[in-house]
Amino acid sequence: FRLMDCDRSFRIDAQQLQRRFRSLQRAVHPDRFGQRPPKEQYYSEQHSSLINKAYQTLLNPLSRGLYLLELSGVEPAQETDSDADSAFLMEIMEINEKLAEPKNEAILEEIEALIKVKQEELTREVAAAFERDDLQEAKKLLAKMKYFANLEDKLKAKKIPS
Repeated sequence: FRLMDCDRSFRIDAQQLQRRFRSLQRAVHPDRFGQRPPKEQYYSEQHSSLINKAYQTLLNPLSRGLYLLELSGVEPAQETDSDADSAFLMEIMEINEKLAEPKNEAILEEIEALIKVKQEELTREVAAAFERDDLQEAKKLLAKMKYFANLEDKLKAKKIPS
């Protein structure tokens, strides 16, 4: 958060984050250090990598939320935690079953829209939980976001022409 000049908060200004990222990368990108001594080239590569990691962590709501939990000393939920309610797990299972069916563009688009809506809804709920300083609720919601992120990855893999 400090590197990217952001408040330590779940809610961030994505445009400000992107401007800061570009500004930092302009200053330290390895392409600018090609003719410099090896030590400076190494320094540039290390900092450029750190800036990329910070940007990607803060840009994605799931990784940003997990990072905030980590900073607060809260362990993220494990797949084995049985906090997830059965209705939620049934919903995930049904989506997984639809994804396992033979490729059908209409169903894939329907699933994609559903995942997008659920992720946006969960992002709002996580933001509210962090603002209330309810880290346990944020943890539960982030675990749900992780399920939808996994579904999103499966969907992308299915959409790639084989």
